[in-house]
Amino acid sequence: MADTEIRTVAIVGTGLIGASWAAQYLASGLDVIATDPAPNAEPTLRKSVDDAWDLLTTIGLAPGASRDRLSFTADVNEAVSKADFVQESVPERLMLKARVFAQMDEVARPETILASSASGLTVDAIQSSCKQHPERCVLGHPFNPPHIMPLVEVVGGAKTSEAIIERAMAFYASIGKKPIRLRKAVPGHVGNRLQAALYREILYLIQQGVLSVEDADIAVSYGPGLRWGVMGPSLQWHLAGGAGGIQQFVKQFMEGFTGLMKKLEMPEVTPALLDKVIEGVVKEANGRSVEQLAQAENKLVLEFLALRAKAAGTLP
Repeated sequence: MADTEIRTVAIVGTGLIGASWAAQYLASGLDVIATDPAPNAEPTLRKSVDDAWDLLTTIGLAPGASRDRLSFTADVNEAVSKADFVQESVPERLMLKARVFAQMDEVARPETILASSASGLTVDAIQSSCKQHPERCVLGHPFNPPHIMPLVEVVGGAKTSEAIIERAMAFYASIGKKPIRLRKAVPGHVGNRLQAALYREILYLIQQGVLSVEDADIAVSYGPGLRWGVMGPSLQWHLAGGAGGIQQFVKQFMEGFTGLMKKLEMPEVTPALLDKVIEGVVKEANGRSVEQLAQAENKLVLEFLALRAKAAGTLP
């Protein structure tokens, strides 16, 4: 059940991420007022919510959840002034986001949290033009799509209050997300940096002729990826240490892993390498559209999350 202090969420920007957030908040039993200046934004948004609703119903709708609680306005000020929480998802351009935040800061009630979905910008930069209450600006970066993936990365800026960060963390947790607190801003936040680190090595191995694109995907998804879906890599090392746990792992294996880390190299990302990746991915897709693959993935992710829920108390 969502935080009782937050009943109405404004979605500013209703593209891919914003529409997914709208579906999530509606499914959480909240009122949603969305705004976007693009032509046909409202019908496109409503179709996106309709498309997501079957899967959200499978997850489980909160009491009172309804698509009828979605309203739309072309007026940003109207949407933001009525909200207890704002999820901004406009295009990833600093000048645009800073301008939108300055405008929202002028009209939002003082207690309203202004959260950005930005994937590569810092809160310091986004809140820089806010004159009224920059302390209520925070980043709430989702993993895509937000209505399926639980992870939300939360980080403040130099002017963000600790109380706002705590409220944002509690709110995301109240709607079933898995928020993590970033103690400082870093480029790409955390999830994308981890993906980049792993994919750097995948590209290197492909470029060196060690394995194909398809086999690299198999190595991740049928190897460590399966385990990482259950518990993270550090806790996995606790298991790898046997009865001695993480202390035994560090004692017995960390020196070898450290040596391996020092040997990792950056690939030369050439057009030829990228062509090889494209060719391999197209072969893996085997004629299935991006939409078909995304639907299949979302369904399996939800089934996996349902299994995790059944195992509550036995897993982290």
